Amino acid sequence: MATEACSTITVNHINVFWDEGMLKHETGIGVFDTGDDPGFLDVLEKHPENSDRLRNMVSILKRGPISPFISWHPGSPALISHLLSFHTPEYINELVEADKGGGKMLCAGTFLNPGSWDAALLAAGTTLCAMKHVLDGHGKVAYALVRPPGHHAQPSQADGYCFLNNAGLAVQLALDSGVCNKVAVIDIDVHYGNGTAEGFYRSNKVLTISLHMNHGSWGPSHPHNGSIDELGEGEGYGYNLNIPLPNGTGDNGYVYAFNELVIPSIQKFGPDMIVLTIGLDSSAFDPNGRQCLTMEGYRKIGKIVHDLAKQHSDGRLVIVQEGGYHVTYSAYCLHAFLEGVLSLASLPPLPDPIAYYPEDDTFSSKVIDAIKNYQKDKLPF
Repeated sequence: MATEACSTITVNHINVFWDEGMLKHETGIGVFDTGDDPGFLDVLEKHPENSDRLRNMVSILKRGPISPFISWHPGSPALISHLLSFHTPEYINELVEADKGGGKMLCAGTFLNPGSWDAALLAAGTTLCAMKHVLDGHGKVAYALVRPPGHHAQPSQADGYCFLNNAGLAVQLALDSGVCNKVAVIDIDVHYGNGTAEGFYRSNKVLTISLHMNHGSWGPSHPHNGSIDELGEGEGYGYNLNIPLPNGTGDNGYVYAFNELVIPSIQKFGPDMIVLTIGLDSSAFDPNGRQCLTMEGYRKIGKIVHDLAKQHSDGRLVIVQEGGYHVTYSAYCLHAFLEGVLSLASLPPLPDPIAYYPEDDTFSSKVIDAIKNYQKDKLPF
Protein backbone atom coordinates (compact mmCIF):
# COMPACT_ATOMS: atom_id res chain seq x y z
CA MET A 1 0.00 0.00 0.00
CA ALA A 2 2.06 2.94 -1.28
CA THR A 3 1.91 6.34 0.38
CA GLU A 4 3.60 9.66 -0.22
CA ALA A 5 5.76 10.59 2.78
CA CYS A 6 6.03 14.08 4.24
CA SER A 7 9.50 15.49 4.77
CA THR A 8 8.66 16.75 8.26
CA ILE A 9 6.15 15.88 10.95
CA THR A 10 4.36 18.84 12.53
CA VAL A 11 1.50 18.93 14.98
CA ASN A 12 -0.36 21.67 13.12
CA HIS A 13 -0.50 19.83 9.84
CA ILE A 14 -3.02 17.52 8.20
CA ASN A 15 -2.30 14.94 5.51
CA VAL A 16 -5.33 14.53 3.25
CA PHE A 17 -5.71 11.40 1.15
CA TRP A 18 -7.94 11.74 -1.89
CA ASP A 19 -8.51 10.27 -5.36
CA GLU A 20 -10.86 11.68 -8.01
CA GLY A 21 -11.82 8.17 -9.06
CA MET A 22 -14.24 8.09 -6.14
CA LEU A 23 -16.41 10.62 -7.96
CA LYS A 24 -17.34 7.91 -10.49
CA HIS A 25 -19.77 6.33 -8.04
CA GLU A 26 -23.10 7.49 -9.52
CA THR A 27 -26.08 7.12 -7.21
CA GLY A 28 -28.80 8.42 -9.53
CA ILE A 29 -31.88 10.60 -9.02
CA GLY A 30 -35.31 10.08 -7.53
CA VAL A 31 -37.29 10.94 -4.43
CA PHE A 32 -34.51 11.55 -1.91
CA ASP A 33 -32.54 8.24 -1.72
CA THR A 34 -35.14 5.85 -3.14
CA GLY A 35 -34.21 6.08 -6.80
CA ASP A 36 -37.95 6.17 -7.54
CA ASP A 37 -39.78 8.44 -9.96
CA PRO A 38 -43.39 8.73 -8.79
CA GLY A 39 -44.42 10.26 -12.11
CA PHE A 40 -45.88 13.48 -10.72
CA LEU A 41 -42.73 15.52 -9.98
CA ASP A 42 -41.10 17.71 -12.61
CA VAL A 43 -37.80 17.88 -10.73
CA LEU A 44 -36.16 14.79 -9.26
CA GLU A 45 -33.29 15.39 -6.88
CA LYS A 46 -29.91 13.74 -6.77
CA HIS A 47 -29.41 10.91 -4.30
CA PRO A 48 -28.05 12.57 -1.11
CA GLU A 49 -24.78 10.61 -1.36
CA ASN A 50 -23.63 12.22 -4.60
CA SER A 51 -20.29 13.42 -5.90
CA ASP A 52 -21.08 17.14 -5.48
CA ARG A 53 -20.71 16.88 -1.71
CA LEU A 54 -17.13 15.64 -2.06
CA ARG A 55 -16.27 18.16 -4.75
CA ASN A 56 -17.07 20.97 -2.33
CA MET A 57 -15.13 19.35 0.49
CA VAL A 58 -12.09 19.04 -1.75
CA SER A 59 -12.34 22.60 -3.05
CA ILE A 60 -12.79 24.23 0.37
CA LEU A 61 -9.68 22.46 1.64
CA LYS A 62 -7.68 23.42 -1.44
CA ARG A 63 -8.75 27.06 -1.55
CA GLY A 64 -10.03 27.83 1.96
CA PRO A 65 -8.11 29.47 4.84
CA ILE A 66 -6.49 26.26 6.14
CA SER A 67 -5.12 25.21 2.74
CA PRO A 68 -1.50 26.13 3.70
CA PHE A 69 -1.67 23.57 6.51
CA ILE A 70 -2.74 20.66 4.31
CA SER A 71 -0.64 18.23 2.27
CA TRP A 72 -2.37 16.19 -0.42
CA HIS A 73 -1.63 12.53 -1.03
CA PRO A 74 -2.96 10.07 -3.59
CA GLY A 75 -4.92 6.97 -2.74
CA SER A 76 -4.87 3.54 -4.34
CA PRO A 77 -7.44 0.76 -4.68
CA ALA A 78 -7.67 -1.88 -1.99
CA LEU A 79 -6.99 -5.46 -2.99
CA ILE A 80 -9.43 -8.26 -2.26
CA SER A 81 -6.95 -9.62 0.28
CA HIS A 82 -7.15 -6.32 2.17
CA LEU A 83 -10.96 -6.51 2.29
CA LEU A 84 -10.96 -9.97 3.83
CA SER A 85 -9.42 -8.62 7.02
CA PHE A 86 -12.87 -7.25 7.91
CA HIS A 87 -15.41 -8.67 5.43
CA THR A 88 -16.42 -12.25 4.69
CA PRO A 89 -15.38 -13.86 1.38
CA GLU A 90 -19.05 -14.56 0.56
CA TYR A 91 -19.99 -10.91 0.90
CA ILE A 92 -17.05 -9.66 -1.16
CA ASN A 93 -17.93 -12.20 -3.85
CA GLU A 94 -21.50 -10.87 -3.84
CA LEU A 95 -20.20 -7.36 -4.52
CA VAL A 96 -17.85 -8.56 -7.26
CA GLU A 97 -20.66 -10.47 -8.98
CA ALA A 98 -23.04 -7.52 -8.65
CA ASP A 99 -20.46 -5.34 -10.36
CA LYS A 100 -19.95 -7.86 -13.14
CA GLY A 101 -23.72 -8.02 -13.62
CA GLY A 102 -23.98 -4.28 -14.21
CA GLY A 103 -25.10 -3.26 -10.74
CA LYS A 104 -27.59 -4.02 -8.01
CA MET A 105 -29.62 -2.36 -5.27
CA LEU A 106 -28.14 -4.07 -2.22
CA CYS A 107 -30.60 -2.59 0.27
CA ALA A 108 -32.83 0.46 0.54
CA GLY A 109 -31.07 3.54 -0.83
CA THR A 110 -27.82 1.65 -1.49
CA PHE A 111 -27.10 1.24 -5.19
CA LEU A 112 -24.05 -0.48 -6.67
CA ASN A 113 -24.00 0.97 -10.18
CA PRO A 114 -21.36 0.78 -12.94
CA GLY A 115 -18.28 2.49 -11.54
CA SER A 116 -19.38 2.06 -7.92
CA TRP A 117 -17.20 -0.95 -7.16
CA ASP A 118 -14.05 0.75 -8.42
CA ALA A 119 -14.92 3.80 -6.31
CA ALA A 120 -15.52 1.60 -3.26
CA LEU A 121 -12.15 -0.10 -3.71
CA LEU A 122 -10.53 3.33 -3.96
CA ALA A 123 -12.31 4.54 -0.81
CA ALA A 124 -11.14 1.50 1.14
CA GLY A 125 -7.61 1.64 -0.25
CA THR A 126 -7.29 5.38 0.26
CA THR A 127 -8.31 4.98 3.90
CA LEU A 128 -5.69 2.26 4.30
CA CYS A 129 -3.12 4.62 2.76
CA ALA A 130 -4.02 7.26 5.35
CA MET A 131 -3.65 4.77 8.19
CA LYS A 132 -0.36 3.39 6.86
CA HIS A 133 1.00 6.92 6.54
CA VAL A 134 0.50 7.43 10.27
CA LEU A 135 1.63 3.92 11.25
CA ASP A 136 4.86 4.38 9.29
CA GLY A 137 5.58 7.61 11.15
CA HIS A 138 5.28 9.95 8.17
CA GLY A 139 2.67 12.12 9.87
CA LYS A 140 0.56 12.35 13.00
CA VAL A 141 -2.82 13.36 11.56
CA ALA A 142 -4.28 11.93 8.36
CA TYR A 143 -7.70 12.47 6.83
CA ALA A 144 -9.20 10.01 4.35
CA LEU A 145 -11.54 12.10 2.21
CA VAL A 146 -13.51 9.21 0.75
CA ARG A 147 -16.77 8.03 -0.73
CA PRO A 148 -18.78 5.86 -0.79
CA PRO A 149 -18.92 6.00 3.00
CA GLY A 150 -18.37 2.87 5.04
CA HIS A 151 -19.38 2.82 8.70
CA HIS A 152 -22.70 1.01 8.11
CA ALA A 153 -21.08 -1.79 6.08
CA GLN A 154 -21.04 -4.90 8.24
CA PRO A 155 -18.70 -7.86 7.73
CA SER A 156 -21.34 -9.59 5.58
CA GLN A 157 -23.87 -6.89 4.68
CA ALA A 158 -24.14 -3.58 2.82
CA ASP A 159 -26.16 -0.88 4.52
CA GLY A 160 -26.90 2.84 4.49
CA TYR A 161 -25.06 3.85 1.28
CA CYS A 162 -22.02 1.80 2.44
CA PHE A 163 -20.37 -1.17 0.69
CA LEU A 164 -16.98 -1.55 2.40
CA ASN A 165 -16.17 -0.51 5.95
CA ASN A 166 -13.30 1.89 5.31
CA ALA A 167 -12.69 2.69 8.98
CA GLY A 168 -12.99 -0.94 10.05
CA LEU A 169 -10.36 -1.99 7.54
CA ALA A 170 -8.04 0.76 8.77
CA VAL A 171 -8.53 -0.25 12.41
CA GLN A 172 -7.68 -3.85 11.57
CA LEU A 173 -4.56 -2.69 9.72
CA ALA A 174 -3.48 -0.77 12.82
CA LEU A 175 -3.98 -3.85 15.01
CA ASP A 176 -2.13 -6.10 12.57
CA SER A 177 0.78 -3.67 12.18
CA GLY A 178 2.32 -4.37 15.57
CA VAL A 179 2.36 -0.63 16.25
CA CYS A 180 -1.01 -0.53 18.02
CA ASN A 181 -2.39 -2.89 20.63
CA LYS A 182 -5.55 -0.85 21.24
CA VAL A 183 -7.56 1.42 18.94
CA ALA A 184 -10.42 3.76 19.83
CA VAL A 185 -13.04 4.68 17.24
CA ILE A 186 -15.16 7.79 17.80
CA ASP A 187 -18.07 8.11 15.38
CA ILE A 188 -19.92 11.44 15.17
CA ASP A 189 -22.02 10.67 12.10
CA VAL A 190 -25.69 11.33 12.78
CA HIS A 191 -26.39 7.61 12.33
CA TYR A 192 -25.10 4.74 14.46
CA GLY A 193 -21.79 3.35 13.21
CA ASN A 194 -23.28 -0.12 13.35
CA GLY A 195 -20.99 -1.83 10.86
CA THR A 196 -17.81 -0.80 12.64
CA ALA A 197 -19.33 -1.77 15.98
CA GLU A 198 -20.37 -5.20 14.70
CA GLY A 199 -16.91 -5.87 13.29
CA PHE A 200 -15.29 -5.44 16.70
CA TYR A 201 -18.23 -6.36 18.93
CA ARG A 202 -16.34 -9.23 20.58
CA SER A 203 -12.99 -7.50 20.87
CA ASN A 204 -11.47 -5.73 23.86
CA LYS A 205 -8.75 -4.29 21.61
CA VAL A 206 -11.12 -1.80 20.00
CA LEU A 207 -13.27 0.70 21.85
CA THR A 208 -16.09 1.87 19.58
CA ILE A 209 -17.97 5.00 20.65
CA SER A 210 -20.87 6.29 18.57
CA LEU A 211 -22.74 9.55 19.14
CA HIS A 212 -25.84 9.45 16.97
CA MET A 213 -29.45 10.43 16.53
CA ASN A 214 -31.73 8.06 18.43
CA HIS A 215 -33.12 6.47 15.25
CA GLY A 216 -33.23 2.76 16.12
CA SER A 217 -33.26 -0.02 13.53
CA TRP A 218 -34.34 0.87 10.00
CA GLY A 219 -34.85 -2.58 8.55
CA PRO A 220 -33.17 -5.90 7.66
CA SER A 221 -29.93 -4.24 6.54
CA HIS A 222 -29.66 -2.34 9.85
CA PRO A 223 -30.91 -4.61 12.65
CA HIS A 224 -28.94 -2.74 15.30
CA ASN A 225 -30.74 -0.18 17.43
CA GLY A 226 -27.74 1.84 18.57
CA SER A 227 -29.15 1.73 22.08
CA ILE A 228 -27.18 1.99 25.30
CA ASP A 229 -27.58 -1.70 26.07
CA GLU A 230 -25.65 -2.78 22.94
CA LEU A 231 -22.39 -2.99 24.87
CA GLY A 232 -20.52 -5.77 23.07
CA GLU A 233 -20.23 -9.50 23.71
CA GLY A 234 -17.71 -11.86 25.30
CA GLU A 235 -14.32 -10.19 25.72
CA GLY A 236 -15.80 -7.16 23.98
CA TYR A 237 -18.49 -6.55 26.58
CA GLY A 238 -18.28 -2.94 27.66
CA TYR A 239 -16.15 -1.87 24.69
CA ASN A 240 -19.02 -0.65 22.51
CA LEU A 241 -20.43 2.60 23.89
CA ASN A 242 -23.54 3.96 22.25
CA ILE A 243 -24.60 7.52 22.95
CA PRO A 244 -28.05 7.94 21.33
CA LEU A 245 -28.82 11.65 21.53
CA PRO A 246 -32.22 13.34 21.29
CA ASN A 247 -33.04 15.27 18.15
CA GLY A 248 -31.69 18.81 18.21
CA THR A 249 -28.93 18.11 20.73
CA GLY A 250 -26.76 20.89 19.26
CA ASP A 251 -23.26 22.19 19.98
CA ASN A 252 -23.46 22.42 23.77
CA GLY A 253 -25.04 18.97 24.07
CA TYR A 254 -22.32 17.34 21.98
CA VAL A 255 -19.56 19.02 23.97
CA TYR A 256 -21.27 17.89 27.18
CA ALA A 257 -21.45 14.32 25.87
CA PHE A 258 -17.74 14.41 25.04
CA ASN A 259 -16.83 15.80 28.46
CA GLU A 260 -19.02 13.39 30.42
CA LEU A 261 -18.77 10.20 28.38
CA VAL A 262 -16.22 10.21 25.57
CA ILE A 263 -13.20 11.82 27.25
CA PRO A 264 -13.34 9.68 30.44
CA SER A 265 -13.73 6.50 28.36
CA ILE A 266 -10.73 7.32 26.17
CA GLN A 267 -8.66 8.25 29.22
CA LYS A 268 -9.39 4.91 30.89
CA PHE A 269 -9.01 2.81 27.72
CA GLY A 270 -5.64 4.35 26.74
CA PRO A 271 -5.60 3.77 22.96
CA ASP A 272 -2.49 3.65 20.82
CA MET A 273 -4.47 5.10 17.90
CA ILE A 274 -7.64 7.16 17.60
CA VAL A 275 -9.86 6.88 14.52
CA LEU A 276 -12.50 9.59 14.15
CA THR A 277 -15.26 8.80 11.68
CA ILE A 278 -16.74 12.15 10.78
CA GLY A 279 -20.28 12.54 9.59
CA LEU A 280 -21.28 16.08 8.69
CA ASP A 281 -24.92 15.00 8.63
CA SER A 282 -25.14 15.95 12.31
CA SER A 283 -25.25 19.58 11.20
CA ALA A 284 -28.17 21.94 11.68
CA PHE A 285 -29.11 21.92 8.00
CA ASP A 286 -28.51 18.37 6.82
CA PRO A 287 -31.40 16.62 5.02
CA ASN A 288 -30.51 13.31 6.67
CA GLY A 289 -30.23 14.32 10.31
CA ARG A 290 -31.68 16.49 13.07
CA GLN A 291 -28.82 17.09 15.47
CA CYS A 292 -28.28 20.82 14.87
CA LEU A 293 -24.49 21.00 15.12
CA THR A 294 -23.08 24.24 13.71
CA MET A 295 -19.60 25.06 12.50
CA GLU A 296 -18.67 26.09 16.04
CA GLY A 297 -19.72 22.70 17.38
CA TYR A 298 -17.61 20.85 14.83
CA ARG A 299 -14.70 23.19 15.58
CA LYS A 300 -14.89 22.35 19.29
CA ILE A 301 -15.13 18.61 18.61
CA GLY A 302 -12.09 18.79 16.35
CA LYS A 303 -10.04 20.36 19.13
CA ILE A 304 -11.27 17.89 21.75
CA VAL A 305 -10.44 14.87 19.60
CA HIS A 306 -6.98 16.11 18.64
CA ASP A 307 -6.23 16.93 22.29
CA LEU A 308 -7.24 13.37 23.20
CA ALA A 309 -4.89 12.03 20.52
CA LYS A 310 -1.99 14.12 21.81
CA GLN A 311 -2.63 12.96 25.36
CA HIS A 312 -3.25 9.26 24.75
CA SER A 313 -2.06 8.07 21.32
CA ASP A 314 1.13 10.07 20.78
CA GLY A 315 -0.84 12.44 18.55
CA ARG A 316 -1.85 9.68 16.13
CA LEU A 317 -5.24 10.48 14.66
CA VAL A 318 -6.85 9.11 11.49
CA ILE A 319 -10.04 10.84 10.33
CA VAL A 320 -12.35 9.00 7.93
CA GLN A 321 -15.13 10.72 6.02
CA GLU A 322 -18.65 9.32 6.37
CA GLY A 323 -21.95 11.19 5.82
CA GLY A 324 -22.77 14.84 5.24
CA TYR A 325 -25.35 15.67 2.57
CA HIS A 326 -25.92 19.43 2.55
CA VAL A 327 -23.66 20.20 -0.40
CA THR A 328 -22.59 23.61 0.90
CA TYR A 329 -22.80 23.45 4.68
CA SER A 330 -21.07 20.06 4.90
CA ALA A 331 -17.97 21.59 3.34
CA TYR A 332 -18.05 24.52 5.76
CA CYS A 333 -18.49 22.21 8.76
CA LEU A 334 -15.60 20.04 7.58
CA HIS A 335 -13.38 23.11 7.36
CA ALA A 336 -14.45 24.13 10.87
CA PHE A 337 -13.73 20.65 12.26
CA LEU A 338 -10.23 20.66 10.80
CA GLU A 339 -9.70 24.19 12.13
CA GLY A 340 -10.36 22.69 15.56
CA VAL A 341 -7.88 19.88 14.91
CA LEU A 342 -5.23 22.40 13.89
CA SER A 343 -5.93 24.82 16.78
CA LEU A 344 -4.24 27.71 15.00
CA ALA A 345 -4.52 30.77 17.23
CA SER A 346 -3.18 32.99 14.45
CA LEU A 347 -5.86 31.96 11.95
CA PRO A 348 -9.33 33.51 12.41
CA PRO A 349 -12.15 30.96 12.07
CA LEU A 350 -14.04 30.74 8.80
CA PRO A 351 -17.33 32.65 9.30
CA ASP A 352 -20.51 30.60 9.39
CA PRO A 353 -22.53 31.53 6.27
CA ILE A 354 -25.82 30.41 7.84
CA ALA A 355 -27.42 32.07 10.84
CA TYR A 356 -26.73 30.44 14.19
CA TYR A 357 -29.23 27.76 15.12
CA PRO A 358 -30.60 28.38 18.64
CA GLU A 359 -30.53 25.43 21.01
CA ASP A 360 -31.82 24.32 24.37
CA ASP A 361 -29.48 21.79 25.93
CA THR A 362 -31.56 21.08 29.03
CA PHE A 363 -33.13 17.86 27.76
CA SER A 364 -29.99 16.53 26.07
CA SER A 365 -28.00 17.04 29.27
CA LYS A 366 -30.52 14.92 31.19
CA VAL A 367 -30.28 12.17 28.56
CA ILE A 368 -26.46 12.21 28.68
CA ASP A 369 -26.52 12.03 32.49
CA ALA A 370 -28.87 9.04 32.27
CA ILE A 371 -26.54 7.27 29.81
CA LYS A 372 -23.59 7.92 32.11
CA ASN A 373 -25.49 6.48 35.06
CA TYR A 374 -26.40 3.37 33.04
CA GLN A 375 -22.85 2.74 31.86
CA LYS A 376 -20.95 3.32 35.09
CA ASP A 377 -21.50 -0.19 36.51
CA LYS A 378 -21.18 -2.04 33.19
CA LEU A 379 -17.80 -1.01 31.81
CA PRO A 380 -14.75 -3.19 32.49
CA PHE A 381 -12.35 -0.25 32.65
